[in-house]
Amino acid sequence: MSERIEGAGFPERDGDGRITRLSHLLGIGLAGVVVGVLALVVFDWGFATIGAGRFGHANGWLAAVLPAWLYLDDFRAWDRGVARVVAALFAAALGILAGLLAAAAVAGLPALWSGGLAAAVFAIVYALIWFVGVRWLRRRTG
Repeated sequence: MSERIEGAGFPERDGDGRITRLSHLLGIGLAGVVVGVLALVVFDWGFATIGAGRFGHANGWLAAVLPAWLYLDDFRAWDRGVARVVAALFAAALGILAGLLAAAAVAGLPALWSGGLAAAVFAIVYALIWFVGVRWLRRRTG
């Protein structure tokens, strides 16, 4: 068995597995969106090539899958309690709302690009609210 070393690796995590730096949470979340968009571009191009639709019509919101997985992992690392649930619900609600507003602002673009932008906005808003909110609520509730 290997021991977890605090401060080692990327993202930097504490002894309980929680990400310790906001910049790491944001960076990995946005990298996940980029990877998701690139995967969607490849699949969408492949389907368009074989005649199964036009390029750009894949749902870009799917690019939020990897960041959501990261956020779920960080959520699970926190102790059970009301602070993590409230912070996660609040961050998810505001992140989704901000993503929908971003997608609406560029509604003329194909779904792949407007959804990809929405996924990026979601990843940023969620990370900011979650990281600050869960720590603040944790201090408040003990």
